[in-house]
Amino acid sequence: MSLKSKRSREAFERKQQQIERLKELEDSGYIDLYFGDESHFGLTPNVPYAWQKKGNPILLPAAKGRFLNVVGLMSRKNDLFVEVNETAFNTDRFILFLDKFADQIVKKTVVILDNSPIHRSKKFMSKISAWKENDLLIFFLPPYSPELNLIEILWRRIKYQWLPFDAYLCFQNLKERLSFVLNNFGKLYDIKY
Repeated sequence: MSLKSKRSREAFERKQQQIERLKELEDSGYIDLYFGDESHFGLTPNVPYAWQKKGNPILLPAAKGRFLNVVGLMSRKNDLFVEVNETAFNTDRFILFLDKFADQIVKKTVVILDNSPIHRSKKFMSKISAWKENDLLIFFLPPYSPELNLIEILWRRIKYQWLPFDAYLCFQNLKERLSFVLNNFGKLYDIKY
């Protein structure tokens, strides 16, 4: 299902051009550029449609219940600043996460975010000027434009390719396997942009 029909084509194209300019500024060494978002991982496997050998199906257990909620900032150089929690992220937690990130940046840094309610809350918006004073700039995507946020590729790769089947056997396995992937992103796991 696509929501492309709900977005403004002009706003999408304008933001797409601006992101290309930000990438050029990053390539020239003037800024660092990160793509941010949240995702959740649970014991219901994310299995894409696939052919299987007759008589030898791949069967995975499915369980509802606890989730791991992940918030991350990812660069095109496969640098990842991430936090995993068993509780949901809200505006306060996301602000604390960005504050921690801001404390470790070394140059002007742009973070690209979608229009999630926690990114657009009054409390979050009131922090933008303080982050700007510390060289952390927030760039919002137009609505209904997830393909402009490169971290979406990371979430898909983890869910559909990098998490092994045994991650879904129990919650402890999920925690361990997800932690392994996140800790080895940029080393054993990478994305070419």
